[in-house]
Amino acid sequence: MTDEELKKAIDQAARRGAEQALKNIGLADEEAYQDMRELRMLLDSWRGTKKTIARTFLQFATTAVLSAVLAIIWMQEKSLGG
Repeated sequence: MTDEELKKAIDQAARRGAEQALKNIGLADEEAYQDMRELRMLLDSWRGTKKTIARTFLQFATTAVLSAVLAIIWMQEKSLGG
């Protein structure tokens, strides 16, 4: 077997393996490209949502802490007769 024949055999085996793997996970039809594109968009949306949730929670926590500090200062001022 020549090097060229070996390369062709390996390439053919790799293609068959890839096709079988795609078939096993249901991505062997014409709609597979669109499905993957939609999955990518969904994943990107999920990542953006996670960032927004984290940012919102951090803003809420910061506002709560600052409000508590201001309330404590206000109550101390009021109790001192200020």
